Amino acid sequence: MSKPYGFFYALIILFLFICPPVLLAVETDSAHIVETDSHHFNYFLSAEKRGERLFKGLTRIKTDATACVSCHNVDYIDTLNWNPSATDISKTFADKSIAEFKSVLMTPLGKKMEASHVGYSYTDEELGYIKAYISQIKGDSLYSTKPKVNNILIFVFLGLLITMALIDLVFTKKIKYKVIPILIFVLAFGYQINMLADGAMALGRTQNYQPAQPIKFSHKVHATDNKIDCRYCHTTVDESKSAGIPHVNLCMNCHVIVREGTHSGKFEINKIIMAIENNTSVEWVRIHQLPDHVFFSHAQHANVGKRDCQECHGLVEEMHVVKQVEDLSMGWCLDCHDKTAVDFQANGYYSQRFKKLHEELATGARDTVRVTDIGGRECARCHY
Repeated sequence: MSKPYGFFYALIILFLFICPPVLLAVETDSAHIVETDSHHFNYFLSAEKRGERLFKGLTRIKTDATACVSCHNVDYIDTLNWNPSATDISKTFADKSIAEFKSVLMTPLGKKMEASHVGYSYTDEELGYIKAYISQIKGDSLYSTKPKVNNILIFVFLGLLITMALIDLVFTKKIKYKVIPILIFVLAFGYQINMLADGAMALGRTQNYQPAQPIKFSHKVHATDNKIDCRYCHTTVDESKSAGIPHVNLCMNCHVIVREGTHSGKFEINKIIMAIENNTSVEWVRIHQLPDHVFFSHAQHANVGKRDCQECHGLVEEMHVVKQVEDLSMGWCLDCHDKTAVDFQANGYYSQRFKKLHEELATGARDTVRVTDIGGRECARCHY
């Protein structure tokens, strides 16, 4: 046998010895981790990793059961998912035993969960893996967003252009026509000033802000579907600066009987019950927030002014997740004061305080009194 052929055969023999173990290792460590019908796992994977792959349905053996992640999201989504997220589940069951976890998962009491979990048959070992996975994400938040740096980058880039233009004007003088660096300086600096002005005016404004709440409370379900009046929950709107957020005890006036939601099952209502049993408060995320230097009274607007909630808050009764519809800027408030008519004749306070306006109404000199006519544009009304 000649040397070239001997070398060739040696490579073939080496390939036959090396290839099967390599292919086996690749196959064993693939995304499809279930190796047999009995769901034995690759021993090189941690319990958390096995649980993650079970949770996400990355199994080799095909099953009719829907993967957990199909209902319980592990990443942030900008649409309402009525099912509890992986983080919600972990906060509830991370400290529970496998027996408790299995009881809830395999033999659910709620109608919605029972219908969703038909066909699930996990072993205690597999449930341990899933529990290990969700326990590790207990402290994670699905709703944290990364800060936007686009404007910062633009601002820095414009600063570099301004610096280069000034260097050329004063020192290097490489550009033949001076009007070019001057034009660059004026445009870049003007755009920076505009960015700073827009940022300053937008400070504290959160139009379209729609955060995820600790409990998936739907105003549409309560106010529209079940016809609950706004003032039943927001009891201080007519007499206080704030409309008020109801205590969980008020929620239990209904939920002592209603223990399962149409969309969310028992999970969200159980959060209310747990808050009462553990004597803890529900940390709602405030949406409509005015700056500290602004005074605003709901009593003045909702009671005296007879303003409807929707004028400022939008059609809340149609929202599953509340968002800030208006920008709540000073210009927006003043525009409303300029347009809104006052029930001047029916309020006895106005007859003593604004006699001249009453005389003008009586003589026909004016037909309407608006908020701006009785001090609606005075700075001290809102800033003092």
